[in-house]
Amino acid sequence: MEKTKKTNIRFNIIAIISIIVFAVAITPKTLQNDTFYTIKIGEYILQNGITMKDPFSWHNLSYTFPHWAYDVMISLIYNIGGHLGIYISTMIFAAILGIIMYLMNDRFTSNKPVSFVLTIAAMFLLKDFIAARAQLFTFILFALELLFIEGFLETGKKRYAIGLIFIPIILANFHVAVFPFYFILYLPYIAEYLISVIFDFEKHNEREIAKLDDKIIKCNNDLKKAKLYKRLEKLKDKQQRIQKRKYKEPYKIKVVKRSKTKILIIIMIVCIFAGLLTPLKDVPYTYLIKTMKGNSTQNISEHLPLTLANNLNYAVVLLFFLTILIFTDTKIRLCDLFMVGGMTVLTFMSRRQESLFIILCVPIFNRMITAFLNKYDKNGIKEMTKLMTSICGTIVTISIVLIISIVCYGNRFKSNYVNEKTYPVGASEWILNNLDVKQIKLYNEYNFGSYLLFKEIPVFIDSRADLYLPEFNENVTVFDDFLTISGLGTLNMEEMFNKYEFTHFITSSKAKLRLYLDLKPEKYNKIYRDDNFYIYEKIGE
Repeated sequence: MEKTKKTNIRFNIIAIISIIVFAVAITPKTLQNDTFYTIKIGEYILQNGITMKDPFSWHNLSYTFPHWAYDVMISLIYNIGGHLGIYISTMIFAAILGIIMYLMNDRFTSNKPVSFVLTIAAMFLLKDFIAARAQLFTFILFALELLFIEGFLETGKKRYAIGLIFIPIILANFHVAVFPFYFILYLPYIAEYLISVIFDFEKHNEREIAKLDDKIIKCNNDLKKAKLYKRLEKLKDKQQRIQKRKYKEPYKIKVVKRSKTKILIIIMIVCIFAGLLTPLKDVPYTYLIKTMKGNSTQNISEHLPLTLANNLNYAVVLLFFLTILIFTDTKIRLCDLFMVGGMTVLTFMSRRQESLFIILCVPIFNRMITAFLNKYDKNGIKEMTKLMTSICGTIVTISIVLIISIVCYGNRFKSNYVNEKTYPVGASEWILNNLDVKQIKLYNEYNFGSYLLFKEIPVFIDSRADLYLPEFNENVTVFDDFLTISGLGTLNMEEMFNKYEFTHFITSSKAKLRLYLDLKPEKYNKIYRDDNFYIYEKIGE
């Protein structure tokens, strides 16, 4: 027993070190668009508080500050360590996510080798989602939520219930857009419980019959006893009908009735009020609804529906699931089936949900693999654990992880924190040195608006899409108008320009709008040009 414990501890150390190394390797050095406005909003909140007004565009709009606490945290990190600090913090969050995923998988299955391999594979699939954005922080919270739900149903310990209550409070302040998703994770477990209750009619009926028998024995009133006999006959008839169609557990599905699910439902109901524990008022309850009503989700890449032809990684994951389900006699828990099915639907609706599918469904895949291995080789998992913790096994395991990490890392050390091909680094400096940013009305593109904002240049639009929708600011159609302007979607471009009274335009070298402005040199003067960006000034009439 002591030897097994030491082996498990040794394996955990190897796994955690390997996960940290791999997390460092897959963390991108170059910052993403959202990170720039995150830093600046956090700085603004520290100086002015949550004003519910946007200070960065020149439209004078209301703003919900949907992840204000995360913005403040990242801004503080930036103040301490600059771009390097942001990079290191992203590595740390990625490593924490990987470690929690490994511990979660191991707890659910007690299969350390498969838990380790699947965690590394999951992190590889998540590498495109690793960035200094609020979503990375919430990945950790959702992994913890799943761990706490399973832990509570298994043990009923209060610490898991307390954890479940704190998570929605954190979500309501760190990433309000995903606050409703917290409750979705409860649904598979509640659905399984309700179905188990429905198919538990026979036992319920038996208890009712036993109660009536006791009442008849104790009853002295003949009239009342006759009524009880009549009711008893009906229950016995019902019992016979139930036994004829007695529910049998499906071949592939395990239905487990867990009594603690009733308490879990109460916890979920209590947590609905967690959205009130934020300075954002009712935003946790309204933000997602307003976002779904708007058309930003139809025009932003990560919100578009997923197609398997363009996402081979996800196709491979689904294929593995189907292979285990179809070609083995391994059973899947009903709640797990609901989780996989529900996450699959959400992922096809929005490719952004692929990340949560991986985090939440890999433990289910692990559970199925472990059940399969235990059925055909009970000692295989223990032997593999011993092998991987031997001197040779440790060297081989770490060497493989290092090789994969080096391949994933590539030449990232040569990368800049800000990609000058994507963001107008030189153009921004030119604007600050040559134009009065408080007086101009600058047209800019969606994809680099956040960098301009970061450089304290008032923007026409940036990647906070919700800010520019009529659902959040009445009669404001900036997002729609940007799509029209950038795509040359109207014959009367000048009317659109006059609507916003643009004085200057900054475009990428490949933008359609640049071609339009070049064709009208009598109206638009090119005042700046580099390899990637152009700036035009409207000539006064």
